[in-house]
Amino acid sequence: MFEKLEIFEKRNNELNRILMDPAVISDQKKCKELSKEQKNILPIVEKYAEYKNCKKTIEEDKKLLDNSDKDFKELVVSEINEYEEKLEKIKDELKVLLLPKDPNDSRNVIIEIRAGAGGEEAALFCSVLFRMYSMYSELKRFKVDIVDVKETELGGYKEISFMINGDGAYSRFKYESGVHRVQRVPETEASGRIHTSTVTVAVLPEAEDVEIEINPSDLQIDTFRASGAGGQHINKTESAIRITHKPSGLIVECQDERSQFKNKEKAMKVLKARLLEIKTNEQNEKLASTRRAQVGTGDRSERIRTYNYPQGRVTDHRIGLTLYKLESILNGNIDEIVDALVTAERAAQLESSLVD
Repeated sequence: MFEKLEIFEKRNNELNRILMDPAVISDQKKCKELSKEQKNILPIVEKYAEYKNCKKTIEEDKKLLDNSDKDFKELVVSEINEYEEKLEKIKDELKVLLLPKDPNDSRNVIIEIRAGAGGEEAALFCSVLFRMYSMYSELKRFKVDIVDVKETELGGYKEISFMINGDGAYSRFKYESGVHRVQRVPETEASGRIHTSTVTVAVLPEAEDVEIEINPSDLQIDTFRASGAGGQHINKTESAIRITHKPSGLIVECQDERSQFKNKEKAMKVLKARLLEIKTNEQNEKLASTRRAQVGTGDRSERIRTYNYPQGRVTDHRIGLTLYKLESILNGNIDEIVDALVTAERAAQLESSLVD
């Protein structure tokens, strides 16, 4: 571990020198790449510096034990014990910081919510989840940008796709991928029986152009007039875009913008994100140890969470977490769930690294 820490420390010092070079400063692309690298390793370097300072204090205190009276020795021993406890805590924190990082964590994210079993009730819960994610994004100062929406007459969504832009957006939303189950009494149910419905959430990191190259000849691009329930999103011009990727059969639509160009730009981002997901899943099949360390991220057929309205309860099945804070969670306060999932994934990674 300490060999790795020394390498990170040397690299940080090297980056400090390189980033002072006028030639690098004038090259915006290179400067951005190196600054991003330094930002990623800085928490490790700072924590390692804290470790070394703590260890140095212990060594200096031990020297004081040779020439001191009884009362002073007791004070010094007490301080040594305190710093040794702190040292062990820092070592544990360093182990976590050295775990492999998800390269997608800093990216923007594309989320697709689709109604599953439950008909209109599932569609209504789609709108509830979209509201929850929108409110959470607002708390995190992320920007939400709708790509496409298919509404129902009662105000629900058969499906909705949207982008969330912000540094670290994927790191906070990636655990939402999977089947979300809701148990509640529908407004349309006269007998007051509890219904169970499901909604599927797919979370995709935004793809960078260098990762996914698309041959224009592989695309079929169609335009049509935007439409929606209740007369919303209706244009008189054919501004809506449908892109079909012939090799994969993937189809992406975007009709939220009035500009055909903007709709095409958004649709291409979604298409690239879906193609990146296919590519990543193929790679993950070859990395069994990586998949063992995941906490239910990526498998959209897995039932991950239940929202029970009569009991005001939310349960995340992956980690056995139950919170009686349904209203607060649906108002966007999902940090407690996300933080628990992050902790569980780190624990799984640490266990996996020990096994490997």
